[in-house]
Amino acid sequence: MTFRLADHWVWDSWVADDGQDYHLFFLRASRALRDPDKRHHRASIGHAMSPDLRTWTLLPDALVAGDEPSWDDLATWTGSTVRGHDGRWHLFYTGVSRAEGGLHQRIGSAVSDDLLVWERTTAGPLEADPRWYEKLGQGTWSDEAWRDPFVFYDDDTRRWQMLVTARAATGDPAARAVVGHAVSDDLEHWSVRPPLSRPAGFGEMEVIQSHNVDGEGVLIFSCLPHLAPGIPFSETSTGTWIAPGAGRLGPWELERSSSFFLPGVYAAQLFRQRDGQWVVFGFQNSVDGRFVGEIADPVPLADLLTVDRRFLLHHQTPTSTPSTRSTT
Repeated sequence: MTFRLADHWVWDSWVADDGQDYHLFFLRASRALRDPDKRHHRASIGHAMSPDLRTWTLLPDALVAGDEPSWDDLATWTGSTVRGHDGRWHLFYTGVSRAEGGLHQRIGSAVSDDLLVWERTTAGPLEADPRWYEKLGQGTWSDEAWRDPFVFYDDDTRRWQMLVTARAATGDPAARAVVGHAVSDDLEHWSVRPPLSRPAGFGEMEVIQSHNVDGEGVLIFSCLPHLAPGIPFSETSTGTWIAPGAGRLGPWELERSSSFFLPGVYAAQLFRQRDGQWVVFGFQNSVDGRFVGEIADPVPLADLLTVDRRFLLHHQTPTSTPSTRSTT
């Protein structure tokens, strides 16, 4: 059953598993805005629960914009939710402020004992380090990209790792997207590190995730094809890309990234169910030029890929270019 709210659009989403239920966190904004392009500055983080990733019970919102003046007093955007070693849940999210017109992106966090009631942490927001990352006004992009934190614990380094949508401080201004990086020992204090990739032809890489699938490293991210100069794409591409790699921290062969087809879906997420099956889900973006704003049912990853186990996907000749940009 598609996850749809009658009175709100829903878009970017992510899942946490408490061992009994799946918890869906998602961006939402009122359909009363009429113009879906206005939703980004009205976004809050919604919450729903399901036993099977298909039948959902709507719960109270997890987070809304902070009190003014604060760094997240305009809107709260995409993030990830993980369980710390102490059993507490940590929700990492993107925030933008009214004072900066929503152009300066930062990353903050909230904690919960039950996944229902969340309290913002007192730690200051994490910001892009200008030594490695493009800051507002330094390139051709309209905003400062530092969003969509994806957090996981890495057994090899024994540290928490965060991947971030970011842009390099140098390179072709139209194609500076990189995998931003930060590390932590305790999920509270974070250190920004150099990017884990170099610019490879993408203008942005949104909702980045890295996983080990059948023993192989996989990076999945979103970028509308017309924002990926020089990257071939098929006419069915809706902006979901997958690249092979050596592990969850790369390196990845971004130049060999390939898109796969999910009808109208953007901001795709890769998630492993309790039965071990990997599934992909995301929100219905534009269908026949109309923004839909609902989350599609998960689809088995195996049904989407017709390539070998190392995901070395073959490029196809580009035939068309979408005209609508979707941002987080």
